[in-house]
Amino acid sequence: SLTDQFKRASISICLNIAEGSGGSKTEFNRFLKIARRSIRECVAITEISYRLKFIDEKIRQRSRSFCLELSKMINGLIKSLKKV
Repeated sequence: SLTDQFKRASISICLNIAEGSGGSKTEFNRFLKIARRSIRECVAITEISYRLKFIDEKIRQRSRSFCLELSKMINGLIKSLKKV
């Protein structure tokens, strides 16, 4: 079930960015923040999976690194919307 939850959260990231991009800057900002929460959910699922020994340290680090990179990109986009 953690795999299914991770898939839902990761798909939610993409769908929220796509859905928000069609609206106003305020609306886009709101959807980006929702996407960022889904990234946090992916990190939490990764940690739970690691602690339950479903994944090893290498996979854990790779997942966390990807989530961090994605979070930084979304944070940068949020900041750029404030400037415009």
